[in-house]
Amino acid sequence: MTTPIKTAKQIYFVTQRWVRPHLASFFALQQPRLWLLAILLGLIGGALGIAFRLAIGYVQWIWLGTTSEQVITTLATLPWWWPMIGPLGGGIVVGVILYFWRPLGRAGGVADVIEARVRESSSLTFRGATVATLVTAITLGSGGSGGREGPIVYYAAAASKLGFRIFRLPAAARRIALACGVAAAISSSFNAPIAGVLFAHEVILGHFAMSAFVPLVIASVVAAIISRLWFGEAPAFVIDPGAITISSYLEIPAFALLGLVCAAVAILFQTALIGGDWLSKRSGIPVWVRPAIGGLLVGLIALAFPHVLGVGYEATDMALAGSLDLWLMLALIVAKTVATTITLSSRAGGGVFSPCLYLGAMTGGAFGIIATSVFPDVASSVGLYALIGMGAVAAAVLGAPISTAVMIFELTGGFAFSIALLLAVGIATGLCQAVMGRSYFHWQLYTRGIMLEEGPHKHAAQFIRVRDFLRPLPEGEDNSFDIASGAPWLRPTETLESALKAFDASEVSHLPVIETRTNAIIGHAHHVDALSSFNKALVAHSREEHS
Repeated sequence: MTTPIKTAKQIYFVTQRWVRPHLASFFALQQPRLWLLAILLGLIGGALGIAFRLAIGYVQWIWLGTTSEQVITTLATLPWWWPMIGPLGGGIVVGVILYFWRPLGRAGGVADVIEARVRESSSLTFRGATVATLVTAITLGSGGSGGREGPIVYYAAAASKLGFRIFRLPAAARRIALACGVAAAISSSFNAPIAGVLFAHEVILGHFAMSAFVPLVIASVVAAIISRLWFGEAPAFVIDPGAITISSYLEIPAFALLGLVCAAVAILFQTALIGGDWLSKRSGIPVWVRPAIGGLLVGLIALAFPHVLGVGYEATDMALAGSLDLWLMLALIVAKTVATTITLSSRAGGGVFSPCLYLGAMTGGAFGIIATSVFPDVASSVGLYALIGMGAVAAAVLGAPISTAVMIFELTGGFAFSIALLLAVGIATGLCQAVMGRSYFHWQLYTRGIMLEEGPHKHAAQFIRVRDFLRPLPEGEDNSFDIASGAPWLRPTETLESALKAFDASEVSHLPVIETRTNAIIGHAHHVDALSSFNKALVAHSREEHS
């Protein structure tokens, strides 16, 4: 018979051997602080989402007299030339802001947050994010073509960075905190808490880990509650439940073909954005002048197609309701692509998520009109095809098929079309990756020399510096060095990659590290230390992904 004393000893033994190490790891990662910070970031993210949407509405009220998202309906009651007023005026104001307060001349977005996760020396600051978000609110409120998710994600991430500095979190926890701000921003902006968690994992962190899941859920749920208390619980797009059910499984080939068409649209949109940015950088036009030129051009497009102005939710709703004709939707695919490219390349603020949803809805809606006319007895509603197109184009451009698919469910409140959506999303994402090689966000990072798709080993080799593993020169040792002698040496700012190449070329175990301003030796870099740093970085990355 087991005595109480023996039972207590067994419990103590089990606790000491199995539970205590896990608790030690839990506290070592600063999880209690991180959870507390997640609550705070959820509150901040929810408040920022509300404030940002209100700011867009107030700017819009200045030139349209309404804060409603019914821009097309309002413009129909105004003079024919009125669509030019907003984008041009907004562009001029944004140009003034860029001239005085934004020397980089670029409003932040999702790619900047990913960069901040990769290297903490990024330019993500709370002050800079405040100016960038103001620029975007003015741009979108005055009719510039863009999305509202990128800037609010950027602002929430800046708040997260400020928060984890105050809480003094370790590196892995800081990256999770950054993702918490993103999850809160997405949840608040789109009323999509599940998609917020998945987006932060899939796009910002680039992996799924249990240590990150709970803080992300806390931040996302808190932000969703704040947003719903203010805006209500209705999804962003209200659709008749009977219109989003699949009529027949014979339509599966049509949904697969729609995925192919959406891939083509996503590739063209991504190419236009990249090309527009490339041309803008080489135009020679001062950064602060570009928003006014861009606003004028967008205004000219809006004279014929006012549907391209702003975030574009009213036009997206029209496509989902099947109230737009075929040729108008085809024209809007081109017009919205051009307008968004002009807005973003002119250095006005805005994201790409909402334009992707817009283009997808127009693509799917146009495809649905053709499908229902060819197979009227089998095809589902035009609205269903528009809905599937939304998910397929957005997933392909953003490189986020999981979170995008879930977001479509949350935005619409429907799940009956899941098979069709997943098939189209999978095909569109796969084909876009095959042609473009990376998502739009990763293309932005690629232009800055950050190639995340090549794996953690490439990242470690690029961002570990010689100064991180050099052995300082002992006191009293001769520090003179003759650079003209031709002997190999390293700079403290050189990357691990270049150091390893230097070791391979020289076939020596250590190299002097030279301060080029004084031509003096400040220490020695040893081959074994370089390899050890490389190995530690890979181990830390693997542990973070699987913890």
